[in-house]
Amino acid sequence: MNEVRVGEIRIGKGNPLVLIAGPCVIENEEITFTTAEKLKEICNHLGISLIFKSSYDKANRTSGSSFRGPGIDQGLKMLSDVRKKFSIPVISDVHSVDEVRPASEVLDALQIPAFLCRQTDLILSSSRTGKPVNIKKGQFLAPWDVKNIIEKFTSTGNQNLLITERGTSFGYHNLIVDFRGFPVMRSFGFPVLFDVTHSLQLPSGLGSSSGGQREFASPLARAAVATGVDGLFIEVHPDPTHALSDASTMISLHEIEGLLQQTKAIHDMIRKWGIA
Repeated sequence: MNEVRVGEIRIGKGNPLVLIAGPCVIENEEITFTTAEKLKEICNHLGISLIFKSSYDKANRTSGSSFRGPGIDQGLKMLSDVRKKFSIPVISDVHSVDEVRPASEVLDALQIPAFLCRQTDLILSSSRTGKPVNIKKGQFLAPWDVKNIIEKFTSTGNQNLLITERGTSFGYHNLIVDFRGFPVMRSFGFPVLFDVTHSLQLPSGLGSSSGGQREFASPLARAAVATGVDGLFIEVHPDPTHALSDASTMISLHEIEGLLQQTKAIHDMIRKWGIA
């Protein structure tokens, strides 16, 4: 398996569990900094490597009137401040080829959202930066289809690729996680992460916004780690019910430590046994 480095963090190839976490969207400086500081404290205590994530623009909201974020200029500035203040690498979504260059000049890694995972120009442009890129598997793709994404991305020579599972469409307004997909995707030779919170979404389930079932976060995270995934993606907020995006699925800062304790214990055990 390829080892991918984000800053000083090594992902895959038998390395410890990594966490990509933060609020879904940048709401303001206080929430962003509070979340980053607490996550760093928790991860340092547990021995988990942290990459901070928050979106400067949520370009795929259900409703056109939904909050999208501060925009690329202000958002990248705030993420840069997070990196400097807390000494942690940062990642955010890119939605178009035009965003790739300015984002790559600030971020330690780029992320391509699930809805855009087949956009060839965006994949190639992101790959050509040489940066690590996390591509989320679309809800409409089978695990085996990820091989096509990998071939596009690596055609530029960049091998710094992460693949993230975020659930598969199951009828209307529902997602399921097929745990057979994790070993399938890992067999292609790149680290695989599990997006815990987006996999709990009920897309457009509330009409003008998505619903969710955060009560299933812990069992799904434990199950994914037991299959051998290399990291978790979890959106975290100080007050999820009042969040401006993904309020139904984000995990509270007060609850994240317990979830991480469970998953790290499972991850350490299966690595010790050489299962994955």
